[in-house]
Amino acid sequence: MSALICGALAFDTIMGFEGRFGDHILPAQIDRLSVSFHVPKMRREFGGCAGNIAYNLSLLGETSFPQCVVGHDFGAYARWLDRHGISRRFIRELDSEFTAQAFITSDSDGNQITAFHPGAMAFGEHADLPDEAEFRLGVVAPDAVSAMRRAARWFVDAGVPFLFDPGQFMTDLGASQMLEFVDWAQWVTLNDYEAGLLAQSTGRSLPELSRSVSALVVTHGDAGSTVWTGGEALAIPPAKVAQALDPTGCGDAYRAGLLFGLLREMEWPVTARVASLLGAIAVESHGTQNHTADAALLARRYEESFDTPLNL
Repeated sequence: MSALICGALAFDTIMGFEGRFGDHILPAQIDRLSVSFHVPKMRREFGGCAGNIAYNLSLLGETSFPQCVVGHDFGAYARWLDRHGISRRFIRELDSEFTAQAFITSDSDGNQITAFHPGAMAFGEHADLPDEAEFRLGVVAPDAVSAMRRAARWFVDAGVPFLFDPGQFMTDLGASQMLEFVDWAQWVTLNDYEAGLLAQSTGRSLPELSRSVSALVVTHGDAGSTVWTGGEALAIPPAKVAQALDPTGCGDAYRAGLLFGLLREMEWPVTARVASLLGAIAVESHGTQNHTADAALLARRYEESFDTPLNL
């Protein structure tokens, strides 16, 4: 049995501006902003949370199925998924829309200006869902809110445990909706900012929230992560990074590591360390789906980072 990854697939167009935004944006005239940046560096990447998670799982030999809606320009991405053995069974294409796209411009200081076009993602609630509960577990990753809710209800009704990852769409959910997702989910994963926002908006502490799920996982960037279970906190150290090149997609790689551990029925101290390691491997390459890994590499890097063997 495998995992159903409900979320988005998107194209990321990443551009590099060699100056500083601050040198060209005048605070006194911000209300009539009109600027143009010359960007000599540009690359187009395959992205979206569902695609990134599925890609990382495929590297480790696990089968997963992205579930989403894409547009008429999806051809190159479709061929990429086929090349990596990732099923398109639950990916619906709309001839009238573009695939979701992010246009990201970074300056020399690392500041970013991003424009996001949801395209077909806005119709995520029309994505195909399985006729029966044929999956061992699932993920509700960032997508149109209506699509996230529909997927979560399907998992609940089908009796399939799922990981809830609201990501950047957390601000689109009210406190009552967030608590509803937490009640439905078996596991919840957030970064530290999102965790603080969840606690503030719901009026519940992380120990309280963790008692509603099997585990609440909070990432802290290069400071590691925390796994909350039954109100108790388990501190997870960060994995060693050879050279950090691009943090984009690190969170999705981490979540794929969580799924890998859950599918292999690993204990949380091991599962979270595997997740940390997969995130570390991802930041060592530019883009979200350009790194490589396999079980042998994972085992070797795990022992190097944590001074203990990984039994796969």
